[in-house]
Amino acid sequence: MNWLFSLVLTIHILVGLAIIGLVLMQHGKGADMGAAFGSGASGSLFGSSGSANFLSRSTAVLATVFFITSLVLAYVASNAPKTSGGVMQDAVQSAPVPQSVAVPETQAGAGSKEKDIPR
Repeated sequence: MNWLFSLVLTIHILVGLAIIGLVLMQHGKGADMGAAFGSGASGSLFGSSGSANFLSRSTAVLATVFFITSLVLAYVASNAPKTSGGVMQDAVQSAPVPQSVAVPETQAGAGSKEKDIPR
């Protein structure tokens, strides 16, 4: 089961990096707005709303794969066998617990307010 988690996690990371790259390569809808005011030609004021090109379709496919790998990672992680403890937990359990020592009231001084402290 550990190899499945590693494989899906690797795919998840690679798909995430690919989505970042594809999004950065695309230009936004506002990129053509400057062209509408004299610096070039544009399809419309806020960009053309034509059919989706290769980059936007690839981004949609990768986003779907990213979503599916997220669900698979959550499922694999939730069904992983629970461990009985780690190295630190074993070290804490093996250390002796110091016992608190009760101070008799006779040792408290006559003018001490230690006896007024509630326990």
